[in-house]
Amino acid sequence: MTAAYQLSSCIEWQFADAGELDARLRAAKAAGFELAEFHLWRDKPVDAIAKALSETGMRLTGICVDPRRSIVDPAQREEMITAVRETIAATARLGKPDLIVASGFRVDGLSEEEHFANAVTALRAAADAAEEAGVTLLLEPLNTQLFATMYLVSTKLGLDLIEAVDSPNLRLLYDVWHSAVMGEDIAEVLADRIHLVRHVQVADMPARNEPGTGDLDWGKVTQTLRGLGYTGAIGLEYFPTMPMDQSLALSQQKLA
Repeated sequence: MTAAYQLSSCIEWQFADAGELDARLRAAKAAGFELAEFHLWRDKPVDAIAKALSETGMRLTGICVDPRRSIVDPAQREEMITAVRETIAATARLGKPDLIVASGFRVDGLSEEEHFANAVTALRAAADAAEEAGVTLLLEPLNTQLFATMYLVSTKLGLDLIEAVDSPNLRLLYDVWHSAVMGEDIAEVLADRIHLVRHVQVADMPARNEPGTGDLDWGKVTQTLRGLGYTGAIGLEYFPTMPMDQSLALSQQKLA
């Protein structure tokens, strides 16, 4: 029997009744999670989170570089690199979690080639900082439904950028929901490059709720990921529609 994927709770949106994120970590642990993730860190109680991680043995699978800055706009490049370095320093006490990078928005007047070249330059500098610190950056493609002018909304383009930067400390965060919004086929966009994918996040279509509440065929999703060779964790980055014990049970069933 194929082993089940280890699941990571997005405590940004889950266990909200518990209060601050450190309390949500404890609630997630009590619910059976060993892994968790959240978004930005500057508005969070980092010291308390570090204490909760230490006391529970939980591990963070990812948090976002904060503040978010563009990888394609040269005017924001230094701010972007500074944000990466400051996030690396601030989150070292959290166990050096993977750090998620979004692309930022398209820049008027720049060609596709210029956008790509700017992104490679920024990501190469960010990867240098990550390599020095022993941290992994996760590049995340989003979608045009939420962000109309976002540059990186293609899994293939994200993988192309990672190949161009060529750093072992830069990998892809593949979000099934963002990819589905963009009409991508998982097997096609990840073909021959699953080794560049470090983390997968899930939510059902269309409303971004737990697997089993929408239109996606989760048997096909998990079969495809396993067939490609993905063995990492799966982040439950969704808005729960039911108590978390029931939500987790449904997710476990659909992602088995």
